[in-house]
Formats: sequence, C-alpha cells, structure tokens
Amino acid sequence: MEILRYSAFTDDPAGGNPAGVVLDADGLDETSMQRIAADVGYSETAFLTGHETRRAHVRYFSPLAEVPFCGHATIATAVAYAERFGDGELTLTAPVGDIAVQTADRSATLRSIAPRSTPMPEGDLGRLLEALRYHAEDLDPELPVRVAYAGAWHPIVAVRERARLARLDYDVAALATLMAERDWTTVDLVWRESGTVFHARNPFPPGGVYEDPATGAAAAAFGGYLRELGLVAAPSTLTVHQGHDMGRPSLLRVGLDEGADTGVRVTGQAVQIAQY
Repeated sequence: MEILRYSAFTDDPAGGNPAGVVLDADGLDETSMQRIAADVGYSETAFLTGHETRRAHVRYFSPLAEVPFCGHATIATAVAYAERFGDGELTLTAPVGDIAVQTADRSATLRSIAPRSTPMPEGDLGRLLEALRYHAEDLDPELPVRVAYAGAWHPIVAVRERARLARLDYDVAALATLMAERDWTTVDLVWRESGTVFHARNPFPPGGVYEDPATGAAAAAFGGYLRELGLVAAPSTLTVHQGHDMGRPSLLRVGLDEGADTGVRVTGQAVQIAQY
C-alpha cells in the first residue's frame, strides 16, 4: 500500500488543499482508514477499493471522522490515478453516489450529484452568527443564508466586504457543536467580487481542521445554490478563490449547466507533494 500526497486546486505544492490518496486500499477496514487519515493529518484522505477498469469505490476520512463526499480529495485522486493509468473518465462510487471525473493534463473535472438547498431556521442562524462572531450587518442581503448540498451539507454565509472575510476568528467549540448537531461538513463563507467571481473561506472544525484551503464539495453546493435561487445565469462558469488568507492560494472553477437537477462541475489542477 502506498500513501500518496497531492495538493488540489493548484499547480504549486505550496498552495491548494493537500489530500492523502490511497489508490489500492483493498484489505483496509474502516478503523485502519481512520488511523491512516489521522496519521496523514490532511483535511481528508481518499481510499479506493474494488478497482475495475476506470471505476472504483471511494471513501473519504478526515483526521477525526469519515465524510460522505470531498471535492478536493476527488480531484487529487483523479489526477493521481491519471498519472498512473492515463487521462480519461473515471467513475468513483462514493457513499453519496457515483461521481464522474474527467482528467486531462494534471487537471480534473468532477460532476457532483444533484444539488439542493434549504432555508436556515432562525435559531440555527443566530447560533451560527454568534459562533462566527458575525453580526447581521456583516451579511450580504443579496445572497441569503441557506444550507446547501451537493454531496455534503454546507451553510452558505455571504458577507458584504472582503475585509470581513479576511478576519476569521470563530468560536471553535461552539461552531463544532452546532455543525455536529446539524451534520454540516464545512461552513462556506463567501464574498462576491463580481457576477461570476467569488472568494471563499471554509471553517472545518468537525474534521479537526481550523480552515480548509480549498473545498470542492462546498464549491459545488454553492454553485447549485446560486443556480437554484437565480443569482447567476446558467449555463455559466464561476471562479472561486480560496486559501489566500491562509497562505495556500487555490483556484476552483465551477460549471453550471441548465436544469436544477444536473450536477455541478468543479474543475481544478492537482500536483504531487514531494515525500522525503
């Protein structure tokens, strides 16, 4: 068994979001996968089993728990797979369903399962804002707070100003408790630069990580949210910048096709991290 390390949504190992990748995890049980993910220490490690021709099962583990879907680890896995078996389409059967990934030139595009979003109850919104140390006046009224899904649940919280996004100082215990109660994976904090360009930060206390440098699952959920509410036209391609405030710049491209039930496409590069 080889444990690979790749950084996704970047072409620089010093940027993007690192992920562990195990291309042949047959024989590993859940306890072993969880231990390996904790040892690797990245926000997620992906484990492939039951490999067939350009098809495999995948499970994702953070250092603390299994997660149902992880975008950056999917991108990392697809690029690692392509470097060994060639570019093309790869189907990964995740706990949430089949994820089709197309690779070319160290870049991968995943298509999420069908997205959806729901309003956030007032009580949850109050607890969330308090944990984030946000105030109502910090929020962008044109991008309402909702909980969005494209394989994992993420509250979408948009702020008026880029400077507010840059100040991330949340109550870890309070946010972790609320997220555990609601089964939220990360919180997607966003600022809209233009109609198709956004900046994001993603607190991730359930995974034992203060902040995620690039969150493909949240980007897919966010794209679905924007399309569902008619906040962007479809078809369109969005740009999401993430990780800059923590020194790991990441670039995510989000493709939206027409039709509310079509999966969201998320594209990014990945590069192997040197192992010593």
